[in-house]
Amino acid sequence: MDLRRRLLTRLGLLLGSLLVVAMLVQLHSLRSDIEAELAASARLVEVLLAAGEAAPDTAAPLADGALRHLSIRPAGQPAVAAPPPSWLAWLGLVPEIGGEQQIRIGERSLVIAPKPGSEIDERLGDTVRLLITLLLFSGASLLVAWFAADRALAPVRGLEAGLERLARGEADPALPPFALREFTRVAGAIEHLAAELQAARAAQRALARQLIEVQEAERSTLARELHDDMGQSLTALNVTAAYLERNAGRLDAAGVADCAGDLRRDIRSCGEQLRSILATLRPHGLEAAGLAEALQDLVDGWRSRETGIEFELDLPPAPLAVDEPKALALYRVIQEALTNVVRHSGAGSCRVSLAVLGKRLEACIADDGRGLQSGPERRGGLLGMAERMDMAGGQLALSGGTGGGLCVTAWVPCAGASTAA
Repeated sequence: MDLRRRLLTRLGLLLGSLLVVAMLVQLHSLRSDIEAELAASARLVEVLLAAGEAAPDTAAPLADGALRHLSIRPAGQPAVAAPPPSWLAWLGLVPEIGGEQQIRIGERSLVIAPKPGSEIDERLGDTVRLLITLLLFSGASLLVAWFAADRALAPVRGLEAGLERLARGEADPALPPFALREFTRVAGAIEHLAAELQAARAAQRALARQLIEVQEAERSTLARELHDDMGQSLTALNVTAAYLERNAGRLDAAGVADCAGDLRRDIRSCGEQLRSILATLRPHGLEAAGLAEALQDLVDGWRSRETGIEFELDLPPAPLAVDEPKALALYRVIQEALTNVVRHSGAGSCRVSLAVLGKRLEACIADDGRGLQSGPERRGGLLGMAERMDMAGGQLALSGGTGGGLCVTAWVPCAGASTAA
């Protein structure tokens, strides 16, 4: 049962019960009024009969005040009436008493006058009973509302405890079963949130592990390149310098020139190796036209390798108006995407395009390979690419290529023109 139906059912039962009680009170009041009216009518008949028979004790039934709404006294006897309460006069409920009529029955003359006191007493009694009924109704309504609200909000404490468990890092909110459909739906949403939060934490841990692995791989690659490439060049420089030092007095001008050429060749090789390592770690000058040049060097580097993939690059003719942090993020995404194409796609061709669309710079890397076999789940390199785009204020999207394969689209905001290349 849902919350609305339960509340309506309980309030309906309460109102029905109170209506029954009010009806019983009114029936009791009506019964008392009927009995009093019958008794007053019978008393009036007795008074009139006694006056008609010229009974000597006629004043006795007139003095006991058992008549309703009327006051009867023998002619010549002054009227005796108790003063009404002052609060009735303040409320304007005291009518002007008048309209006395004298009638003659037999040998007696009687004065009949209206007596509003009995009607006032009757109305006051009905008003008091009505006020008591309303007070009972209001008190019962407040009690039922408080009880219903307390029972209805009791599951909220269970939901709050589940959210606190999630905030502490627990995987399971451990929510109790709920009888109401509304709280069951909220509990389902919290459990779904817990599953998504657990997946996000797992992805965060995987990303942290991948970051550490990438750092270690970069350090290992840097150490290997320094040892294998620059180490050999430095060894050659050392050998040539040692040769010059040992034979400085015996070498002629041609020998010294040969040694100097060897030194220049080895130094130039060290410089090229150093620039290659620096470009791999962080391309220089990515702002403005530097991004296009860095991408051209990146694609040319993959073209020079025996990958079996035909690479195409499409760049806009105008300079790209993007700052260096965003350009670096876009460059790293393209670099990671090309690495994934070479390692995992099995593609025969790959196209890299860069375009300025409105207020954003968009890159698209499309291949004709196998695509994503397990669906567009972002983990590993894809998760790192998405995180880079998010930090740069952009977005990463994955879709199928026009000829099969995979299309990776990444964009970052810029102040470019509204034309596309």
